[in-house]
Amino acid sequence: MTDLDPPLRRYLGDLVTAARDVLGDDLVGAYAAGSVGLGAYQPGRSDVDVALVSAEALDLTRKQELVARLRHEALPCPARGLELVVYRWKIARSGTPEAGFEVELNTGARMPFRATWAAADRPAEDGLFWYGLDRSILHQCGYALLGPPAAETFADLFPADLRRLLTDSLRWWLALPTPPGDGPAPGAEDAVLGACRSLVKVRHGVWLSKVDAGRRLVADGWPGDPTAGAERRVHGEPGDLIERSIAARAGGPPPGGPEARAFQRAVLNEISG
Repeated sequence: MTDLDPPLRRYLGDLVTAARDVLGDDLVGAYAAGSVGLGAYQPGRSDVDVALVSAEALDLTRKQELVARLRHEALPCPARGLELVVYRWKIARSGTPEAGFEVELNTGARMPFRATWAAADRPAEDGLFWYGLDRSILHQCGYALLGPPAAETFADLFPADLRRLLTDSLRWWLALPTPPGDGPAPGAEDAVLGACRSLVKVRHGVWLSKVDAGRRLVADGWPGDPTAGAERRVHGEPGDLIERSIAARAGGPPPGGPEARAFQRAVLNEISG
């Protein structure tokens, strides 16, 4: 872990130690995903995404103990927050699109606390697509903190399941409310760049960070871009929208809600069509 941000490196080491105290020999692997796995972690902005893999199912007592040991109040997270998911090894290796987790924890100084004790308890309106997509990212570039390489622990999705989950995720993003009018909409940059990452995965078969995915699409020159015609004349070139979204992550103004939604719809049409 020598290439990680030092506070993050210490935190992940302490997290693995605490997880081993609770799970013992049942802990067969621990992996950093998300921005850490994709080499795009930004101190002060990024979340910390971690997947733990257990040999067997966990009973409620151990789930509760794990959450108690890892929540921000017990183990302060140096990032915006921790998003932790525990999977059984059998689920991690299955390549299925189901949520399938044992327990989920969101916690941090700037993140609402949430503990979900079983996949069946996850509200459908909050999105059930995250987990299969996260395991696909872990398969490609999970950062092993403990255990075998992530590619040996997590199986990738089948192409049809990948497209379905990406379609579900884009529809979920499109259903979120945005401020009225064409002015800058906080969070619109992440919606645009998240759509870029989905499209790059479909077009090129690789997961990239949001910023790198945006740059990859700009470099593509948008062959077969479906945002031609009226939407392009109203909202501008997609490459410009992507560049402004990248700049927004460095402190610039975010794009407007209508242009971000037009872009997301265009990506949805390509992926689902």
